[in-house]
Amino acid sequence: MEVTTVQENKHRILVINPGSTSTKIGVFDDDRSIFEKTIRHDSEKINEFATIIDQYEFRKNTILQTLDEEGINISKLSAVCGRGGLLRPIEGGTYLVNDDMLKDLKEGFSGQHASNLGGILAFEIASGLNIPSYIVDPVVVDELQPLARVSGFSLIERKSIFHALNQKAVARSVAKQIGKKYEDLNLIITHMGGGITVGAHRNGKVVDVNNGLHGDGPFSPERAGTVPAGDLVDLCFSGDYYRDEIMKKLVGQGGLVGYLNTNDAVKVEKMIENGDEKAKAVYDAMAYQIAKEIGSASAVLNGKVDAIVLTGGLAYGKDFVKAISERINWIADVVIQPGENELQALAEGALRVLRDEEDYKVYPGNVKKEARV
Repeated sequence: MEVTTVQENKHRILVINPGSTSTKIGVFDDDRSIFEKTIRHDSEKINEFATIIDQYEFRKNTILQTLDEEGINISKLSAVCGRGGLLRPIEGGTYLVNDDMLKDLKEGFSGQHASNLGGILAFEIASGLNIPSYIVDPVVVDELQPLARVSGFSLIERKSIFHALNQKAVARSVAKQIGKKYEDLNLIITHMGGGITVGAHRNGKVVDVNNGLHGDGPFSPERAGTVPAGDLVDLCFSGDYYRDEIMKKLVGQGGLVGYLNTNDAVKVEKMIENGDEKAKAVYDAMAYQIAKEIGSASAVLNGKVDAIVLTGGLAYGKDFVKAISERINWIADVVIQPGENELQALAEGALRVLRDEEDYKVYPGNVKKEARV
């Protein structure tokens, strides 16, 4: 008896993640990567453009040229998915790129950043092929519960700016391991990279998270996190610093950089191995602050936590992860998922829509407030 096997049609997805001087691209057949590359752009060429948005034609041509050189036939693509930029606050999910989104990305509604090019590049390439373009879980994902918005200072509202793409992707991955839906779990996801964000995920929504850009939370390799407010005010009005200098000390020159003149965790661990007591004290303090933030997130979830996840580049450090885990493993099981794969996360977001596992969302949706920067 002859058995005929029908192969399910694959969805081929191009994903684009623009950085300041590079563009990461990948091609996926469903959730399987068949090609990935980081395109390095000459800094002199990049500096020729007056604004980030002016770079889109140059980057688009570079992407198409690279795909052609690698023998990737773009006519076989089902969709193009770009990294989401600094848009209006929106709930998490996969969004179809539309005119409203393009307008906000080009105008830099919530700020100018290379990631703003993601949706524009996806649209420009996809429209020529008559296929859809998407973005997935941009950093401005805002699902905060009302209580989480209150800062205690009436002139300032807490904002949701965090590593939404990786946090959401890891949350879904862990839910699959547990054998439940992401929407049925309470999770604490901790992204530990150049910035550190700790999200309280309740039934598929990030109901509280520290502002990972220049807000609150643990200090990180490059960011100061929460600092004593009164002392910061005194420093600002001391006359010794300009505004930009203070901002650089908080973001970019904060955290490990401020204390140890490096943002490289591997170097810090080597310093500790060589007996550097200051490096050990600072590194231990960073682990301590992360554990404290996780403890706070567990209170947000009323102590009902299905799992705590440590992810991002710092999660490769075994001693660092151990120092955190020992303080919080009484709350729930600790799952380690080191690194981050943003290209994979983008592809999976588009794939869920292409497979009709979830509906795409329309930007801006039910936005009730505007981002302020």
